[in-house]
Amino acid sequence: MYHPTTRVLAVLELLQTHGRMSGAEMARRLDVDGRTLRRYIVMLEQIGIPITAERGRYGGYALMPGFKLPPMMFTDDEALALSLGLLAARGLGLAEAAPAVASAQAKLGRIMPDGLRQRVDAIDATVRLDLRSIAQPAAGPQDNAALTALSLAAKSRRRVHLRYRSGGVDSERDVDTYGLAYYGGYWYAVCYCYLRADIRTFRLDRVLQVAPARGGFQLPAGFDALEHLRLSVAALPRKFSATILLETDLATARRAFVDTIGLFEQTADGVLLRNQSDDLGWLARQLAAAPFAFTVVEPDALREELRTVAGRLLRAGELR
Repeated sequence: MYHPTTRVLAVLELLQTHGRMSGAEMARRLDVDGRTLRRYIVMLEQIGIPITAERGRYGGYALMPGFKLPPMMFTDDEALALSLGLLAARGLGLAEAAPAVASAQAKLGRIMPDGLRQRVDAIDATVRLDLRSIAQPAAGPQDNAALTALSLAAKSRRRVHLRYRSGGVDSERDVDTYGLAYYGGYWYAVCYCYLRADIRTFRLDRVLQVAPARGGFQLPAGFDALEHLRLSVAALPRKFSATILLETDLATARRAFVDTIGLFEQTADGVLLRNQSDDLGWLARQLAAAPFAFTVVEPDALREELRTVAGRLLRAGELR
């Protein structure tokens, strides 16, 4: 459902785009009745937008000739889209991106009302994006309410009460929001959950309601919501557990594989990769593409899968 302010701005957009429009047509496009439309017109006039109204068969509404709108006016959803776009641009790693993003944010901040600017600042301060998963189809929440409320709570370090639905079961709990992240096609909030007395991850499309709760919190030093999310996914128990010794350093190992392949541990002999997998064939193919030597510690079934991959590669390399 649209917020009334959004509809008022939509009226302004229609007048700016079409010059003159009948009340009936404008009401139809906004899905409101004539009385509500007239109330929106009055609201625009009260904030200084001069609108002319003509009665009769060919009458309608129009902006006063010569009137120029302010350079930019944004709804809450438009401002959210801009802030996420700037956040993504900064994460691309281009040399020119950081100063350009800072400049654009400063310009937006000068024209936004305080409440809207605070919401945009909260997004910038608390949200992390996994740009490698941006191309995946996103399963986002039905609206932006949860993202906005939880990002504000994370920035202000205020506890909130969460209503959450998972597996068809509703639950309620107080949480401290440590950060938000977009990862693998979903939006997540990483929070300390008082119901479970531990850090938990909540998908935003399953959040039913966010309400203020009593209490504040301190963010753990160096906490990174996206990194925590990646490690949590990599450590999820699956059908097979595997341990592989990689003959390389930690930085090279991490660059060679996707984040979700497992947990890495630097040792004196190399890097231990601890993997949880439902498909050892997939893991064998990932390892076969590595640019360094490795040794399978366990299980034996992974060695068999590697022999299968090796045999296929040898056959592909034979002359015919």
